[in-house]
Amino acid sequence: MGELTILPLTRVPEVVPGDNLGRLLVEAAAAEGIRFRPRDLLVVTQKVVSKAEGRLVELARVTPSPFSRQLAARLAKDPRLVEVILQESRRIVKMAREILITETPHGLVCANSGVDASNVPPGYVSLLPRDPDRSALQLREEVCRRTGVRVGVVITDTFGRPWRVGLTEVAIGVAGLRPLVDHRGEKDHFGKLLRVTVVAVADHLAAAAGLVMEKAARIPAAVVRGYRASPGRGKGRQLIRPPEEDLFR
Repeated sequence: MGELTILPLTRVPEVVPGDNLGRLLVEAAAAEGIRFRPRDLLVVTQKVVSKAEGRLVELARVTPSPFSRQLAARLAKDPRLVEVILQESRRIVKMAREILITETPHGLVCANSGVDASNVPPGYVSLLPRDPDRSALQLREEVCRRTGVRVGVVITDTFGRPWRVGLTEVAIGVAGLRPLVDHRGEKDHFGKLLRVTVVAVADHLAAAAGLVMEKAARIPAAVVRGYRASPGRGKGRQLIRPPEEDLFR
């Protein structure tokens, strides 16, 4: 490892359903004078992926169920929003005050099933991509087709964390790199055998890129250069701890 560089793509236009997101990102990089290099990593926010894939819902078209209305009254939320959250969940994990924690069909445990009203037109909410790993793979293939360079791709979302205050970016979709680095069986500087050290490098990359992808600044993507990720057919779903190993579910 040497110097790590994070290059924000500041010239990405407003993304709308049906847009070729790979083309827009390549064009934005070119406008910034950024030429993709081998081993570059393209980090992209979930929001622009969802917009391009048409994962938007107009709340005016949502009819809440009686159960959604009941939950909405308890949580002080719009019942139409609660209906969308429930439709995007496989189960409710926790409810407290105005917070609804759910497990999504992807297996992600997060607030509101990832349903979000920020950076979308008024009256709309965005949903998570149906298959973030497939979305990452498609982006990778499109960037390669247009540039001839096989970059790694990480799709991020903003999550809270148990025990910790504040939000951070995590990887929900991955293509072209291994999201985990397993150091078990290696020895540390003092010769002690490592038994549990598995590093979530895709989450590290997501959080690092998040430092330049400020939401208010409308920067939805960045190029991370200098990190020698392990190439491979990795997937974001590898970062989800199986329920039988999860002490908090």
